[in-house]
Amino acid sequence: MSALILRNGRVIDPANNVDVVRDVYVSDDKISATPAAGARLVDATGCWVVPGLIDMHVHLREPGGSAKETIATGTRCAARGGFTSVVCMPNTSPPADNPGTIALIRQRAEETAMVNVYPTGAITRELKGEELAPIGSLKRAGVVAITDDGRCVQNNDLMRRALQYAGMFGLPVLDHCQDYQLSADGVAHEGHWSLALGLRGWPALAEDVIVMRDILLAEDTGTHVHCQHISSGRAVRLLREAKRRGVPVSAEVCPHHFTLTDEWLKTFDANFKMNPPLRSEADRQALWEGLTDGTIDCIASDHAPHCPFEKEVEFDVAPFGIIGLETELALSLELVRKKILTVRQLVEKFTVNPARILGLSKGTLSVGADADITVIDAERDWVYDVGQSASKSRNSPFHGWKLRGKAIMTIVGGKVVWEE
Repeated sequence: MSALILRNGRVIDPANNVDVVRDVYVSDDKISATPAAGARLVDATGCWVVPGLIDMHVHLREPGGSAKETIATGTRCAARGGFTSVVCMPNTSPPADNPGTIALIRQRAEETAMVNVYPTGAITRELKGEELAPIGSLKRAGVVAITDDGRCVQNNDLMRRALQYAGMFGLPVLDHCQDYQLSADGVAHEGHWSLALGLRGWPALAEDVIVMRDILLAEDTGTHVHCQHISSGRAVRLLREAKRRGVPVSAEVCPHHFTLTDEWLKTFDANFKMNPPLRSEADRQALWEGLTDGTIDCIASDHAPHCPFEKEVEFDVAPFGIIGLETELALSLELVRKKILTVRQLVEKFTVNPARILGLSKGTLSVGADADITVIDAERDWVYDVGQSASKSRNSPFHGWKLRGKAIMTIVGGKVVWEE
């Protein structure tokens, strides 16, 4: 039993077209119309009170990668970042390509998670792109989507079959868009900086080709395809045109792609190595345009922890990926300050939009809804110290950055799980 009164905050609830200063009441783990007797009073004056933030692209590494992250540490990281729900990817060890592994993840989440954890299942067995995973069984086991994230199904016919089966079970397909022949052994965006630094190039075309394929398959099958971590300006244009035709596609972008460019690689710091790679300034501006006009539906971290020794090697051989749950909100708030997004648009991309794509009953402050709430001080100045991260890993390019805006309280099911 929990009871809270969030007093005098700016309540921003795009699902209900609400943006007004008022109180929010929590009683019996739900949003309530009236305050409960004995409720804890929280002064939210000057802060935003929004539906609990959702990150639909997170690697929690459990099972099999607990040296990098666990469900316990990853969700603690999420709570500190203001996220009340995360969607975890299936590239674990063993992969989440069967009901047993999904059951294990759900059990561990129930025992140790600080926030809601929604598992995804693999598209193909062992993520090998050769044979479909048991999609119906995965659905019954509780997955909210299927994806081979970390890898991309290269066989177009197999991907078409995957969409047909996913559509039968009402599951969206999340795709890591990468053509292996075009990306080859690239480690950096193919352009000026890869040439200047002597790094193997990875053309944006490797993303664009698969985005176009997924658009055609979504149009053919009617199954919703969500393109993950979009980084290419041309991919944004392709998605924009597809949406205008009514194709069931959506997309996400990560803060590192709309904040950084490939110029940052000149330090040869492997913490700037991610998949897809940081791209050009022109690509970054195209991402901004896609965020503004709604082509890009969501912001997600692609939180990808790695052990320090894995990243402390030559750039060419270091693994791809960075952690991002704790810096995601502050970096995204810069989009509002630059007038790329309105406050409402920003909140939509973290709440109602991912909830709609995944079919979750989240992302709203409606009376009777689960009391998942994030309280944000949008003007809080702070410095990100990766050494103090709740994650087990330290692979962030944003260590030492001066940031503005922070979640100061994270509430999950009416329970305060994080408080600044």
